[in-house]
Order: sequence, then C-alpha cells, then structure tokens
Amino acid sequence: MEQIETDVCVIGAGSGGLSVAYAASQMGARTVLIERGRMGGDCLNYGCVPSKALIASAKATWGQAHSGVFGIASVTPQIDYAAIKDHIAGVIGAIAPIDSQERYESLGVRVIREHARFVSDRELQAGEVRIRARRFVVAAGSSPLVPPIPGLNETPYLTNETIFDLREKPEHLIVVGGGPIGVELAQAHVRLGCKVTLIEGAKALGKDDPELSVIVLDRLRDEGVDLREGSEVSRVSGSAGAVEVETKDGRKVGGTHLLMAVGRSANVDGLDLEKAGVKFGRKGLEVGDDLRTTNRRIYAVGDIAGRMQFTHVAGYHAGVVVRPILLGVRARATQDHLPWVTYADPELAQVGLTEEQARGTYGDRLTVVRFRYAENDRAQAERRTTGLIKVMVVRGRPVGASIVGASAGELIGTWSLAIANKLKMRAISNMVAPYPTLSEINKRAAGAYFSPALFDNPRLKRAVRLVQRLLP
Repeated sequence: MEQIETDVCVIGAGSGGLSVAYAASQMGARTVLIERGRMGGDCLNYGCVPSKALIASAKATWGQAHSGVFGIASVTPQIDYAAIKDHIAGVIGAIAPIDSQERYESLGVRVIREHARFVSDRELQAGEVRIRARRFVVAAGSSPLVPPIPGLNETPYLTNETIFDLREKPEHLIVVGGGPIGVELAQAHVRLGCKVTLIEGAKALGKDDPELSVIVLDRLRDEGVDLREGSEVSRVSGSAGAVEVETKDGRKVGGTHLLMAVGRSANVDGLDLEKAGVKFGRKGLEVGDDLRTTNRRIYAVGDIAGRMQFTHVAGYHAGVVVRPILLGVRARATQDHLPWVTYADPELAQVGLTEEQARGTYGDRLTVVRFRYAENDRAQAERRTTGLIKVMVVRGRPVGASIVGASAGELIGTWSLAIANKLKMRAISNMVAPYPTLSEINKRAAGAYFSPALFDNPRLKRAVRLVQRLLP
C-alpha cells in the first residue's frame, strides 16, 4: 500500500474542490485531490452546464415559433432531440479540459480516482493509497434526493443525473418538485414539444418572493405546463414508458417519463466521518462560520457544508478556506451577499432578504423601491418587457434585491456587490449605465429610492424657485 504525506488533501473534484486544489498547488502546498466519479462534479456533468445548454436549445425553439412580433414569419421548429443532446455533450466537452485530471496533474496536484474514507482523525484511505495530511477539505457535494414515496423503488424514474442521457424525446414528462431544477427542466421540455406535468407538494419556487415567482409560474402555465401546486405525491407506479403518479388529493396523472426533482442530499455516506471525529447530519457536515468541522484539521465546502447549494457558493467557500489553510489567516463565510437564480424565462434572481424577510427584520425602517422592465427602452426594443425589480433598503443601504425578467441573473450581481461591500444606494445611482441596456434597470431602481425626497418635497421646490429668482 502506498503511503502519502501531504499538506492539503481535497475530497471531491467539483467546483469547490477544484478551486481549493488549484489555489493550494499554485501557492506552493503539496496537494492531493481525490475524486471517485467524473472530474468537474455535478455542475459540469449533470447540473448547471447541461441544463443551461438544454435551456439554450429550448430558447432557440421558442424564438423560431414566436418571431412574428419582430416582423419575421414564425415557423414550426423541427426538433431533433438526439441532436440537442449532442449539443449538450459538446458544451460539456468544451469545458471539461479545464476541470480534467490531466490539467490538475500538470499543475502539480496528485489526482487519485478512488472512493475516499477516513481511517483516523488525520488519515484517509483512497483505493490502495493511504493519505496523511495537515489539512483536509471535504468537497464531496450532494446527490438528488430520492424521497421514500411508495412504489418509487419499483418504478423507473429520472433525476438530473440521468435525464441528459435520454436520446428520445419524452412524450409526457411528469416532474415532481417545483424548485429551480424542476421549473427549469419543465419549461425547457414543454418548449421542445413535450407534454409536461409539474407537481409540487407546497408552493412552487417557494423560497422566492411570491410577487415575482408568480410571474414565472404564470408563464409556465401559458406555455402549456400543467402545474399542480399543493399536491403531495402519495404513490407512483408503472413501467418504462408508462408511469402513473397519484397525489394525496386523489388525483392521478399518467405519463411516459418521471423526473424526481425534490431536492439534494449531502454525500456523507461512505466517508466514515465518525472515525475522523466529524459530526454530520442529513444536510451535511457540522461547520462553523469558518467552515471548519468538529475536527480542526478538516474543513467542508460546497453542498456538503450544509448551507446554500449552488456552484458559485462552493467557489466562494473555497476562497474562504484557503486563507486559513494556506496562510493561517482567519476567514468566515457569510450568506447575505450570495445570490441565486432560477434560469427560467423570465429569469428569477434573489440576493439578500426578500421583502417579507426584510419587513420581519426591519419593520417600519424598511423602504421597498421598484422599477418595471416595461419602462426600460432596451426591454421594449427586444420585446422583453415582462418583469420588475424590487430593492429592500434600510437607511440608504440595500439589504436585499429581487428581480424577475430577462437577464435577471446578470443584473443581480450589482446588488450582490453592493451588499458585500456595504455600499449605499447613492453608489448605484451614481453609476453611468450605457444606453440602451438592461443594466439601466438597476440604476433606475436606485434612483427611485431618492425620487420622493427630490420630487415630492415642498421645501426643496420652494428652495429651487428661490434660487431661480436669485440667479442672474
């Protein structure tokens, strides 16, 4: 058995693990990276990348069928589902070399493609290799949550890890779960000509501002998605090509394919964390704000850290832990400035507090400012006028922003920057946005915060009239 002593050992080659391994190796630390599956993790192979590539195909299809408003004859798209999957594979293939074993080995990282399990508080086993490290970073990610629904184990179903392997278009896709994954894949498939039923036990997009999320959900309904909220699944049954879902209200729906999109489960099984003295639960490892576990030598980043489960959060976590691990500098992870986006059409983005959360925290000190997409000239030019922005402001500082509309995921970054750096609304209003761009929406929202003081102020108006009389 081979014995390795190293400075940093990373478990998991997803976004967070790759970022830690890259930083550690480039800053001179001896680094070992362990990955039992595909390099790049869930995001590259089963999540963000393939889903956004699928959404791009669906958007192109939608554009062909709805181009009449631009003076171009609409056509019935000819959809080649297998070719769409080739497109997705091509996108993954273009990105894969950046995350590849060969690249990381060229950077000096020892890459081991085995399952990792702890054997003591500072050693782990990976295949025939025993690794002893000064510090460990667990970045093992998460997997699709499979709930204990009666009949599910006997019924064929898909998850985000298997749906992109389909080569034939589903005739009728039943999606269970109305979160971002379920909503995105439901809309994409209905645009690609599938019949789609989306079942959610509570409220679809329930973590987002309901005033904004309803705009997205109404669009799904308009496009043909049979959306059933408040319908908890009680049983599933069937075989390949013929599945049936029954809900507790007694309704049944039959389809050809079943997609389970009810959440994520941290990949804690098989790591033997108990042997390392690391406490954990269903949501992941127990960590402090410094992302250190109950074993001072072991940190956790990304989905398995039990916090927000997004690729960009894993990357952020990596930046937090490399400071104490490599430089001995204290660092802590916060969440106030971390955005999330549902890449439906229109997009739905959030950072910081929603209006409801902000009112519960700040009460009468809260000011909510709004600006509609319909008042933006670029949105008008491109016929993308559905949407609005809401910014929650306390004493001149934004504490949250909610956006629904075209490119909401791009626009939300400004508010993440403002919250992270404790900027005031004045900083956003002072920004000069090029015309005509959707980015003017952010500036106009900031301007709306100051408008009452400027334009609804009798004293200011009297002062201006006085100045006008005194000016030569």
